[in-house]
This record gives sequence, structure tokens and C-alpha cells, in this order.
Amino acid sequence: METCTINTPLGFAKIVGDIHGISSVIVLNSEEIITDIIPIELEDCVIQLQEYFGGSRKQFNIKLNPQGTDFQKKVWEQLNQIPFGKTISYLELSKQLGDTKAIRAVANANGKNPIWIITPCHRVIGSDGSLTGYAGGLHRKQWLLNHESPYKQQSLF
Repeated sequence: METCTINTPLGFAKIVGDIHGISSVIVLNSEEIITDIIPIELEDCVIQLQEYFGGSRKQFNIKLNPQGTDFQKKVWEQLNQIPFGKTISYLELSKQLGDTKAIRAVANANGKNPIWIITPCHRVIGSDGSLTGYAGGLHRKQWLLNHESPYKQQSLF
């Protein structure tokens, strides 16, 4: 497995993957040393993340290889279907997966998503529109949703 660390507007991110695809992208809560030379297996991921944060990318085209249970992978695949700039509720996600009673299991799988931003778990919110849990912190979830919003909030000052 190859690894690299990049800086993003939301902090340092560690990318892990190999020729089979990206297995994880995690946001770190500490300062890290930025990787000088990006391994070739991770170059597309780094470029596409930079494009996303720069505002020129709305969809990722990267080979993914997350590790998890079959159920988790099924949930993560469904997350990849949520369009840029859109949100759905955990209940709606459970319905799409065919079992509204599995809402807690779906939420748990969502929280274990190892591929930050690319598999957009930040686009899942509470049925009442609330920003429920997010492994990267609710401030990051809010930033990502604002970043993807077609309605940009202007600062008054």
C-alpha cells in the first residue's frame, strides 16, 4: 500500500491505496508532513481532490477499493449515487437500500466510510434536515455542504 499526506482547506488528509484502487482517504486532526513525491498510484486521487476543493470537480473518477463488510460496501456504493450538491436523509438512504428498519445499520456503515469526500457520506443528513454525526466533525460536514451548494452564502463583512 502506498500513502501520502496532502493539505486541504479542511486540514491534512491521508490517502492510502495501490494498483487496485484507493482504500482510504481520511482527514487528520493534527498537522502532518506533506508528502513531497506523490506515489503514481495516488496521483489521480490527489489531483481530483485538489480540483474538488478548487471548485472545478463535481464527480470523482477514481478506482476505489475500500475494505469493509458486504453490507458496508453496499451502503458505500449507494452513497456514491448521491449527486453533488444534493443531500438525502438516513431514512431515505435506508429506503433506497430496501429496508427502512435498517436505518441504524445504514447510519453505522455510513460512519465507517473510509473514503472521505470521494464517497460522499457528508451528503447524508437527518430527516429533519439536521447535520447529524460526521466522523470528520460537524464543522467539516457543514463546510463540505456549503462548498457543494449552488447557493453560495456571501459574507457581509
